[in-house]
Amino acid sequence: MTIFVFIASLLGLMALGMPVAFALIGCGITMMFYLGITDPQIVIQNMWDGANSFPLLAVPFFMLAGEFMNAGGMTRRIILMAMSWVGHIRGGLGYVAVVAAVIMASLSGSAVADTAALAAVLVPMMRKAGYDVNRSCGLIACGGIIAPVIPPSIAMILYGVTGGVSITKLFMAGIVPGVLMGVAIMLAWRWAIGHDNVQAEPKRTMPERMKATRESLWALALPLVIVGGLKFGVFTPTEAAVMAAVYSLVVGLVVYREIQPSQVFHLFYRAAETTAVIMFLVSAAGVSAWLITTANIPQQLAELVQPMMDNKMLLTFTLMVLVLLVGTALDFTPTVLIMTPVLMPVLKQAGIDPVYFGVLFIMNNAIGLVTPPVGTVLNVVCGVAKIPMSGAIRGVMPFMVAQTIVMFLLVLFPQIVMWPLQMMLR
Repeated sequence: MTIFVFIASLLGLMALGMPVAFALIGCGITMMFYLGITDPQIVIQNMWDGANSFPLLAVPFFMLAGEFMNAGGMTRRIILMAMSWVGHIRGGLGYVAVVAAVIMASLSGSAVADTAALAAVLVPMMRKAGYDVNRSCGLIACGGIIAPVIPPSIAMILYGVTGGVSITKLFMAGIVPGVLMGVAIMLAWRWAIGHDNVQAEPKRTMPERMKATRESLWALALPLVIVGGLKFGVFTPTEAAVMAAVYSLVVGLVVYREIQPSQVFHLFYRAAETTAVIMFLVSAAGVSAWLITTANIPQQLAELVQPMMDNKMLLTFTLMVLVLLVGTALDFTPTVLIMTPVLMPVLKQAGIDPVYFGVLFIMNNAIGLVTPPVGTVLNVVCGVAKIPMSGAIRGVMPFMVAQTIVMFLLVLFPQIVMWPLQMMLR
């Protein structure tokens, strides 16, 4: 009955049009009355505790780094570098989108920002070259959702803080699955454009390629510095976020000189706006998380899946299907914040590595960004490309299926995630 009260109150408030953060608070208050708890200070206290975490300081700094990268020309140079190497291949602009998406994912960690930047540059070019615009937008959207999987990832920070999991290990474990997501949609793209009559970009000369690569070196160096620093213990994920923001600002101001001093305040303001939304959700989820534990919902869930507790693979598969369904109705951040405290005790009881599960969980939620009816990233690409949602849904299907297959392959072969992690942390 407690699970029913929790789900019914949350979904009911959201169905009435209440913003997710307020729905979480309302759900918490409903649970309090159901459990006979009437102290209103609990709400404020848990909202404060939910956001009062040092690792969460990484969120505003990574958001700031993303703003500086886009405004400072780092994103554009990565796209031009990818185009110089693979743009001339048949369907080359699609491969450019994926290569650029993987590299940009290692810079910003924001699916929405990466998708918007890629779509703004590549969709007009793909239209002009004769590519199917719906399919092109679908590919760019699925390229954008690689960002939460490859470090630095804001989503992994939220999962790590909420679930008490090592963020450094999550970052390291996400590299190979993120690259596999990119490879999967490249293969799907090659199949999808098999009979299309599209124009290839002119082949660049080697000097042109080297010039484009040299110009993007400042951007390419950042992920190497972050991953290397985390691996060798030079800095924590939070300190890495600060370094990424400072590095991006210096490159944009001094090296590329595309950020004007007058723009800096506006970029800070935009990053603060996005951070405020995320942190308010985190605070609101703190109330629900405390009441989830108080109401013993994880134990009730564990009893429901008890027959699968001895089979880790079957349990992981079942939970992935559950998360996939939830992801079609809830946005990324609320799903992570709501489901992590529910699932974490079940994982520990079943003996499933929370780092391994966290990577699959984040992948699953990332795929939810391109599934209707919510599909935040789909909405972004539709807005930039000015196409209807129905067209984007048709275009995204082959790529979304390819990434979903990768996710379930990682359920069957967990060593693909864990072995590289063990090698990187030696």
